[in-house]
Amino acid sequence: MPFDTTLCHCVTCRRVSAAPAVAWFSVSSDGLRWVHGTPKTFESSPGVVRAFCGECGTPLTYAMATSSDVIDVSTCSLDEPGDVPPATHTWTSYRISWDAAVDGLPAHPEAG
Repeated sequence: MPFDTTLCHCVTCRRVSAAPAVAWFSVSSDGLRWVHGTPKTFESSPGVVRAFCGECGTPLTYAMATSSDVIDVSTCSLDEPGDVPPATHTWTSYRISWDAAVDGLPAHPEAG
């Protein structure tokens, strides 16, 4: 079951996605399974592994070594991203100046 649905504005999310923010949600690591193919991975910062599609490059997941029981999934990698809307904005201290949030969601300067 998805939890912690958010739009992340941190620098590393922006760089790996080439977007001003990335929609994520968290799930239990043991509840995630791939239905097609095996993603490629890389360490985006110490202790953080990100997965992406080796065919098209779509960012798929974010996992921290310190939280091995939880994995974050890129909302827009889903077939139906509208089913998991963000509930907050996180790392807004890194928000790009021209990216004004007008959705009324709670905003957190760091992790929420």
